[in-house]
Amino acid sequence: METTSASAQPLKGASQFMTIGIIGVMFFIFGFVTWLNGPLITFVKLAFTLSDVEAFLVPMVFYMSYFFLALPSAFILKRTGMKKGMALGLLVMAIGAAIFGQLATMRIFEGALTGLFIIGAGLAVLQTAANPYISIVGPIESAAQRIAVMGICNKFAGILAPIVIGALVLQGVGELDEQVAAATTPEAKDALLNAFAAKIHYPYLAMAGLLALLALFVLKSPLPEIKGESRVEDSGANGGKSLFSYPHLWLGVVCLFLYVGVEVMAGDAIGTYGHAFGLPIEQTAYFTSFTLVGMLVGYIVGLIVIPKFTSQERYLAFSAILGVIFVIAAYLTRDYVSVGFVAALGFANAMMWPAIFPLAIRGLGRHTETGSAIMIMGICGGAIIPQAFVVLKETYDFQLVFLALMVPAYLYILFFAIMGSKAGTRKVAG
Repeated sequence: METTSASAQPLKGASQFMTIGIIGVMFFIFGFVTWLNGPLITFVKLAFTLSDVEAFLVPMVFYMSYFFLALPSAFILKRTGMKKGMALGLLVMAIGAAIFGQLATMRIFEGALTGLFIIGAGLAVLQTAANPYISIVGPIESAAQRIAVMGICNKFAGILAPIVIGALVLQGVGELDEQVAAATTPEAKDALLNAFAAKIHYPYLAMAGLLALLALFVLKSPLPEIKGESRVEDSGANGGKSLFSYPHLWLGVVCLFLYVGVEVMAGDAIGTYGHAFGLPIEQTAYFTSFTLVGMLVGYIVGLIVIPKFTSQERYLAFSAILGVIFVIAAYLTRDYVSVGFVAALGFANAMMWPAIFPLAIRGLGRHTETGSAIMIMGICGGAIIPQAFVVLKETYDFQLVFLALMVPAYLYILFFAIMGSKAGTRKVAG
């Protein structure tokens, strides 16, 4: 298959529009799958009778899969190319969705977690390919703008995900919680929970089928094959450099780790945060959608202002400062107002990934796939930081824990925007 050189011959016109459209569909699909984790926390907590710490194994397992599978994904992509790699990622996600749907229905928690891990594994392959693909399909200076389009697709799906799963699975969950608590025998309790768990079966089997069909569509689509190693900047001065010669990449990995952590806190943990105030579970199960609305608005704003009115770095710095302000405001308020500020973090977080990712892989040349995979490993921040939150809130005030975890993360993101992202532009000795 002919390989397109993204740097020498960037796609233009109808070809680029078609490519962005197809990749946008994929971002919608894995956005939908990813942002199901928030309502799934509510689902597994009730279906499997779990504590908050146990229920948060859902994002823990899901996001840790990126850490373990990202580098193998880079190896796979070097063999398959990005197009076939994206199709493979979608197929793996389909297998994971089928496993989760079946074993969650059977109330086998370990099996359900295995399905989520496999979904995350497929996403690791997909994102290791799709993110650099959309970054290098055109000029790197406007990469954040293109990723913003992907983000709109992703976050629109994220808004729909809790609503859809809520309507199909979580409808009347507050009443069910009361019925389970009032059950007089273990048999009666099991009957209620088995019927509740069974609601997840068909939605996830349908999702598995759609993912498999999308994999076939991508494989047969006219998407051009793009390899980072084919880029012009591989020749000459940087051809012999190792990945350790790019400090901005490693600073970017830490930045992405912290960013995904705060994003998952604002998106998936917002329901638990609201429930800690005593807000009803019928409402908290849908709070993820509010955060995603904020992110969608943030992406639209970013799409308008970058790079026409400001640079990726400056907007990233602004977003980090806004994140600090919203976290402090959430700490100083209570109940729905505090939850509102947590949801507003969606706006602050929106343009962080679109800025961090291209800034961190800028100029990697033949190391693009491997560098991208190392960046994708940083997604495990979505496993570590929320888990730290639910563990620490068992001992300390949950608002104080939220503040202590989130503010330092945003301050580091501010550092990366101002200084860290520029470290890779310095001449490497030797």
